[in-house]
Parts: sequence; structure tokens; C-alpha cells
Amino acid sequence: MEQFVMFLVLVILVLVGVAFFTLFERKLLGYIQLRKGPNKVGFGGLLQPFSDAIKLFSKEHIPPSISNYLAYLLAPSFSLGLSLLAWVSLPSIFNLISFNKSVLFFLCCVGMGVYGLLAAGWSSNSKYSLLGALRGVAQTISYEVSLVLILLSPLIVTLGYDWAGFVDFQMGFWFLFLFPLSSLVLFISCLAETNRTPFDFAEGESELVSGYNTEYSSGGFALIMLAEYTSILFMSFLFGVVFMGGVTSFFFILFFMLLAFIFVWVRGTLPRFRYDKLMFLAWKCFLPFSLSYLILMGGLMSLAV
Repeated sequence: MEQFVMFLVLVILVLVGVAFFTLFERKLLGYIQLRKGPNKVGFGGLLQPFSDAIKLFSKEHIPPSISNYLAYLLAPSFSLGLSLLAWVSLPSIFNLISFNKSVLFFLCCVGMGVYGLLAAGWSSNSKYSLLGALRGVAQTISYEVSLVLILLSPLIVTLGYDWAGFVDFQMGFWFLFLFPLSSLVLFISCLAETNRTPFDFAEGESELVSGYNTEYSSGGFALIMLAEYTSILFMSFLFGVVFMGGVTSFFFILFFMLLAFIFVWVRGTLPRFRYDKLMFLAWKCFLPFSLSYLILMGGLMSLAV
């Protein structure tokens, strides 16, 4: 019961963080584009996210008449549930679930995330939605390979599958200085995993209306958006744990906020990639690099042992 209450508190904190992160993103994008952003609801627009949430969840839910209704209804909830479940694996002051395979648990959650995206696009029974879902699935699977291989390099050093091992190992020296190129590749892979600019092909509004979520409105759209932003915050937190260790340090909090800022900054400044270049980057640049780096680290660790 106690763990359930702690998980509930964590979910509420993450969702409130997502609400203010959306406000931060809209404000920052506004200033990048020389405009104000939301500034009417509450002091400086502070209540705007809650106003949007009330509006979205109070609107009528209108599913397409030819949709596969059950899958259409469950897909957004499944995506959000997986995004929130992944937070359980990270080391925190709540000590929710202490298990020594938390890295594998995270990889399972990330791997299953494609099913929510595919179900949302397929069940809408719309060509645009299905194309967006297929793009998103191909992109996510491509970058998952690089993500796993990049994570394996520091795992060889820590000799375990637990996030807490990263925290303990980096008390005096951060992996950010030991694996600078790997950290850059991991961050780009995180951008692609969360379908963010410049890799937002699943939501390519210029050619697919709105991608896999074209047919969603009201609460369904809100859940999809919450799942996306929850994943962004999780990936920022994860990057900090893997390459900066100490979860409770002041520098870690600053680094976490800086990464969330970079996610928005990239969206405001970079244009969308071409799809073939995205696949070229994944399979012909990141995959050989991550494999070579993994073999190098394995060789160095075998010599050290």
C-alpha cells in the first residue's frame, strides 16, 4: 500500500512537471520567434496548462465512425501508462521498487512504446494516421538499436543492470568526460525516440496533417501529448543518471533542467530532417560507431580485469 501511494505521488509530480514544461516550451518558443507566448491566464500565464487540460478533458469525445473503437480508445492510455511506468525504474528518494535489472525494465518499456503509437495510427482507419504510425515505428526501432548499444558501453564499466550502479560509480568522476561522443549520440537518439524535432516524422504536419494523432481530439489528444512530454522529461532525467550520476546533487538538477531546455531549443531552431537521411544517420553512422565503441570498451575492460 505504501509503495502504491508513493507511486501515485510520483505520477502526480511528473504530471505537474509536464504541465509546467509545456508552459516553458510555449514561452521559450514564443521568445525565439519574437512573440510573447501564453501570458493571460493567471500571473504571466502560469495557469495556462491547467486551463488547457480542463478544456481538453471537458470537450466531447468524437471517434471516427469507421475506427476500431477499442484500440482507438486504449492506445493513448497505453502510451501514457508506459511513459509513467518507466519512471519507477529510476533511482529516487521514494525508493519505489529496488530491483537490480532496472535498465532492462526501462528497455522493455521503451520497446513496448511502439505498440501504443502503432495502435493509435492503425485504429484511426485514416491513411495519414497510418503513414505517421509506420514512420514513427520505423524511426523508433532504428534508434532503439543505437540507444541500447550506447547504454551497454557504460554498463560494461559498472558491471550491472541497475541505474543505482551509475550513481555509485560516478561519485568522483562523471561518465560525461569518459564518453563524450557517446553522450552526444545518446542525446540525439533520445530526440529520435521521443519523436521530437528534427525527427518529428510521426507528426509531420506539413505532409500528414498531424500524423498518427490526426483523428484524436479532446481527452485522447491530451493523453498522447502527456505521454510525449513525460517521455521527454524521463529521457532528460535518464541522460543525467547515465552520464552525471548523483541524483540528489544540485549540479544534477541544473543539468536536468538544461537538457529539458535543449529539447525545446532544438525544436525552435532546427528544421525537419529528410526521412532517408534519418535512416542513413541511424544505420550507417550511429550503428557502426556504437558497435565499435562497445567492442573497444569490452576490450579495454577485459585487459583491465
